Amino acid sequence: MFNRQTWTVLLIATLFAAAGGWLQHRSQLARVPAGVHVTTIGNIAPDLALMGSDGRQHRLSDYRGKRVLLNFWASWCGPCLEEMPALARAARQHAGTATVVGIAMDDPARARAFLAAHPVDYPVLLGELASPSTSLRFGDTAQVLPYSALLDADGRLLAIRRGPLDAATLARWLGGGPVD
Repeated sequence: MFNRQTWTVLLIATLFAAAGGWLQHRSQLARVPAGVHVTTIGNIAPDLALMGSDGRQHRLSDYRGKRVLLNFWASWCGPCLEEMPALARAARQHAGTATVVGIAMDDPARARAFLAAHPVDYPVLLGELASPSTSLRFGDTAQVLPYSALLDADGRLLAIRRGPLDAATLARWLGGGPVD
């Protein structure tokens, strides 16, 4: 049985854990510069214009009409590079219903060099690194890579994921299934 002292310690530990979670949430919100809009689930994503690895400018609205998976990555990010083959397979498997778009959160020369050595068969755009970064605008308040944002055919944010995407999530997201 628990005695009064044990219950007191448990209560204090629970309060500290709750306060820590609240402070972490507040610190993530504090990273968003004043006046910067961060898209949230259910809202239309910003129609950003970004330079492609092909040297041309692309608007995110160019990809509307299908689900769009925006995958934010960098050449120095091990988990990002490990997930790229699965993204390429998923992009091929779901080409009729969805589009995968990589967004390199990296030095443009470094990203182009990586893609020259390790090409992918989905479009890659060069994200803005300066504050506010491109990934921040899509909800990546912790600035963690890899980071993915799923948009519906009209450009509305359906889901986000910090960390690598597994094959089951890719199939569900790109196949038009429910998102978690």
